[in-house]
Amino acid sequence: MGTWDIGPFDNDTAADFAAALDDAEPESREILIRGVLVRTIDATGWLTGAEEAVAAAALIAAQCPGGEPVDPAYGPETPMPEFPADLRSLADEALARIVDDEDGPASNWVDPEDWRRWRAILGRLRAVLAPPPPSIALFDVQPPGPSLDRRPGAPYGRT
Repeated sequence: MGTWDIGPFDNDTAADFAAALDDAEPESREILIRGVLVRTIDATGWLTGAEEAVAAAALIAAQCPGGEPVDPAYGPETPMPEFPADLRSLADEALARIVDDEDGPASNWVDPEDWRRWRAILGRLRAVLAPPPPSIALFDVQPPGPSLDRRPGAPYGRT
């Protein structure tokens, strides 16, 4: 694999994946991306599609709040369709699988500093892709209303 920087499309495999997306019919792009993610999640042994999965995750994250646009130099030149929400969790799961595989893409880095920077990029992608936790009310706040008067001799109930 030829790698020239740490970005999601800064290697030959991801750049080839971007070209394949450009060549695909618009309705086929989501299918290609979903396939790469599922193969990475389901892979046993060496993660052969990890570089493509990182690129696919970056494309999905670019459509999420807080996501960064994909580098146009090596990423797809054609606009991507709006991806369905379920791809976010698939992309996050694929990235988790890649991060956990120390013998996979992480082993490609000669310089430990590049490896740390690459892992930081994956962490940022995962932070954007992870769905926000559900909002849970800490207190059941009721609007002000009549209060109970508990003074001795007060009429029972409300004041």
